[in-house]
Amino acid sequence: MKLIVRWLLLAAALLLVAYLYPGVSVGSFGAAMIAALVLGLLNTLLRPVLVLLTLPVTLLTLGLFLFVINAAMFYLAAHVLAGFTVSGFGAALIGSLLYSVCGIVIDAAMEQIFPGKR
Repeated sequence: MKLIVRWLLLAAALLLVAYLYPGVSVGSFGAAMIAALVLGLLNTLLRPVLVLLTLPVTLLTLGLFLFVINAAMFYLAAHVLAGFTVSGFGAALIGSLLYSVCGIVIDAAMEQIFPGKR
């Protein structure tokens, strides 16, 4: 149940990002749900590999390169999905930052709704 609620909230967060920032657009709530799923899969499967491969650059930039990796995941998800578009890499960077902030708020709310269940 917790996973489904989090997925729905992240899809709504993606719609909020599209509403707040004109460089990101989402066609419908269904497209937002699919995009949230794809973003979750990319961040789970591909992001750790990219973080490991770019570790020297990440250390050299004091961790700021992780923002580039997040933006790349956001841009890649928009590139492979039809109802989710990002106008460029700069828009992907800002969109991924907004989406990450929403994700932090959602995780804090989920901890209040479902206490102690990890």
